[in-house]
Amino acid sequence: MTDLMVWLEATGAVAGAGGLGYAKIRAPRVYWSLVGMPVTWGRFALSYRSTMDVCGLTVQPSGLRAFMTRNVARREVQPVPPRIRRVRGTSTGLRVTLRLPAGLEPADLIASSERLRHAWGVHSVTVTETKPGYVELRMTGYDVLRRVRMPRKARPRDMVVPVALREDGTAFERDYRAAPMALTLGANQSGKSMYQRNLIKGLAQLPVALVGIDCKRGVEQTAYASRLSALVTSPDDAASLLGVLVAEMEDRFDLLSRHGVSDLWELPESARPVPVVVLVDEIAELFLISSKKDEERRERIVTALIRLAQMARAVGIHLEICGQRFGSELGKGATMLRAQLTGRVVHRVNDKQTAEMGLNDVAPDAVPVASLIPMERPGTAVAADSSGGWSKIRTPNTTRDEVVAVCRAFAHLVPDLPMLDPFRPAAPVVPAPAAGPSLVKPRPVTP
Repeated sequence: MTDLMVWLEATGAVAGAGGLGYAKIRAPRVYWSLVGMPVTWGRFALSYRSTMDVCGLTVQPSGLRAFMTRNVARREVQPVPPRIRRVRGTSTGLRVTLRLPAGLEPADLIASSERLRHAWGVHSVTVTETKPGYVELRMTGYDVLRRVRMPRKARPRDMVVPVALREDGTAFERDYRAAPMALTLGANQSGKSMYQRNLIKGLAQLPVALVGIDCKRGVEQTAYASRLSALVTSPDDAASLLGVLVAEMEDRFDLLSRHGVSDLWELPESARPVPVVVLVDEIAELFLISSKKDEERRERIVTALIRLAQMARAVGIHLEICGQRFGSELGKGATMLRAQLTGRVVHRVNDKQTAEMGLNDVAPDAVPVASLIPMERPGTAVAADSSGGWSKIRTPNTTRDEVVAVCRAFAHLVPDLPMLDPFRPAAPVVPAPAAGPSLVKPRPVTP
């Protein structure tokens, strides 16, 4: 009986260790909750003061405090670290709220984030300022970007669309009121199309007008025709459509003037026009010309895009521009247009110069990170804006059929905009299932 009990205990221990090892790989959230979080919490609590001291994140106490410590408490005067206000665990890591002492700023902790990560044995440490004098350390216990699972509460709302997961486990949201114009860059197979799919999937559920410009014969955006208010697939049609959008922008400015307001959202809801999001799939196709006769068309396109980027925010017209590169080699106006695009998302690139095009003027510290994104991690990108902040993100793997289904389900949200009727795409025809394999390829739907 004794031998049997010993054998059962040993077998149970081995099975438990094997189960934890399996959970660490296949169910990292479960492993973190059972093992990782208690261990990390204990390590953090025991080594907090010494770690802060070694990392240079302490300051000398005030004269009064030093006097009281030396003469009343009869203790040695030690440097003061940030005071811990709150520690809470999450399914992906730890959140620690700190009160900064006089002499420290959030940038000091940001510069030491790598040292803090190694000291506490976590995957990443992100520092976020919550209010003056307070920061939050967001420690991620494991690589949440390996298998992307969006937070359950992440839902499209009020011109805010969750499109990816940040490295700290929070949702990266595309906020059109905070960053009305945006640029997405990346090489082939880097995940740009996946990012656009998640963006369209979220926008399709909001009361907005979606305008597609896809000069690759519509291979990317034609499938979403049921939810698009307009779709063009050639530079000539794009020039005409952009001209119509500029005219609409001017009409909306007249509307704002009549109501005595300066922003679309200040209008009464009954008089407020629907927001418009313009999705440009490949910007280079609008800039490049093959002959001298195309120069006039290019000038019209570039002028319209720059005018929209500079002024259309106030009237609810937003640009979402996507491309592989976007630099001065595209010609006159490219750099000026890029400067107006506040939001930046840079996927894996083929050279450092492309990363600099997207990030160097808003978040230069993020350029090396974008340059080192591995090929086996499609959908991984660096998101930044004009505030200088940036984060590493990855979009969930969303299939095209999922996005098409959402577009059809919300096709009733397509607004009535008469000026876009000439560019309204025909609804794609769903073919009936064939009895056997067919060698005839269906023709693409064109507007």
